[in-house]
Amino acid sequence: MSTTSKINFTIARITAHTCPVGKSQSFLWDITTPGLGLRATSSGAKSFIFQGKIHGNSIRLTIGSTSAWPIDRAKEEARRLQRLLDEGKDPRDEKLAQQKAYEVQKVESRRKNMTFGEAWDSYVELRRPRWSERHYQDHIVLAQIGGEPKWRGKGLTKPGILADLRPDRLDELTSSHISDWLSRHTEERPTVAALAFRLLRAFIRWAADMPEFQGLVPEKTYQSRTVKDAVPRVSAKQGDVLQREQLATWFAAVRNLPNPIVSTYLQGLLITGARREELACLKWTDVDFRWRSLTISDKVEKNGRTIPLTPYLCQLLEQLKQLNAIPPSSRQIKRMAERGEVWSASEWVFSSDTSADGKIADATWSHKKALQQAALPHLTLHGLRRSFGTLCEWIEMPSGISAQLMGHKPSALAEKHYRRRPLDLLRSWHDKIEKWILNEGGISQPELASGVQGEQT
Repeated sequence: MSTTSKINFTIARITAHTCPVGKSQSFLWDITTPGLGLRATSSGAKSFIFQGKIHGNSIRLTIGSTSAWPIDRAKEEARRLQRLLDEGKDPRDEKLAQQKAYEVQKVESRRKNMTFGEAWDSYVELRRPRWSERHYQDHIVLAQIGGEPKWRGKGLTKPGILADLRPDRLDELTSSHISDWLSRHTEERPTVAALAFRLLRAFIRWAADMPEFQGLVPEKTYQSRTVKDAVPRVSAKQGDVLQREQLATWFAAVRNLPNPIVSTYLQGLLITGARREELACLKWTDVDFRWRSLTISDKVEKNGRTIPLTPYLCQLLEQLKQLNAIPPSSRQIKRMAERGEVWSASEWVFSSDTSADGKIADATWSHKKALQQAALPHLTLHGLRRSFGTLCEWIEMPSGISAQLMGHKPSALAEKHYRRRPLDLLRSWHDKIEKWILNEGGISQPELASGVQGEQT
């Protein structure tokens, strides 16, 4: 530090000081306050600085801009910093500690003001790899804000049940708040409300184990008596199952549907007992006609499950495969070319020209139409899965067999660890229940085509 560059700082001298052309910065030093300097850069910025020594090493700190720091305050700060050096304390450590304290305070403030919606979105993305696609979509739909264009049909999406809680802070999820939320939705949508509560409960347990959310949600908030009393008691829909005497009428109506893809899809739901999304996602690469098997996505098994392909369903799928290979009319191909599209056979077994992803989205409307024409009572698509499980008892199929075919989670220790049924064993029972269902429906089970493996029982 040159003594020739020391002056008495005044407003006029500070204003007049500039950085010479060709240099990146220049300095002036105050003669009355040791260590206090003025730095001017080539960009025109000016700031007060402090320079001193600690343990034989020079240090330099920026105090602040000359526009924000009056001269007197800058001198006072320089003296304070010099006192720290005299005490053997490094001002940089103090500044670092202040910065860390600020960051901690900022994080804690953000943590305490964390809303349920923010935490929920983080939870969903972190847990997604461990969930099935269906389970993931439940979390998305039940917490969606709404107002977005629908994927299927016209109009905008409606807010999910959990959307009411999105603006609330986590510490506001008290037992009374949750019970009030349940009460608002239970009467209108009890089944959905019960599902939403189960997902919320799992989220709260997860949050209690995460450092960034730990301690924010009130303890045992979902275990209070008021919350337990508010949770709707949901039971299976009464009558949502095909009776034995209704099979013939149902098959006649469904087989008469004009769309063979929808007709096969509905019959496939009844014959396999699969969930509607599992069967809708079936690709031709998942169908093995030679060894008579289907590999379908599974809610429980991450890699899917393989079930037998029964003779009647095999015949229906072969017909669909032939239909899938037929190119559209020349007029349709011309229209596709105008849009820059090239026709190719669909990868989906149950394809759809109107859906966004090319596979069947929802056959509920067609099913309702068939039921109305046949004068049959209301039956959901999930009711067809329930029907399969119920009809299996007519042939005294072991419960473990039907559970494995339907993709139910093993309910007993023996089923979970000691039962490894080969496909042939499943096939013997699956062919048997298909034959019984078709017989009751007035349809003959076809013989196996030549080249198709697997014994029919």
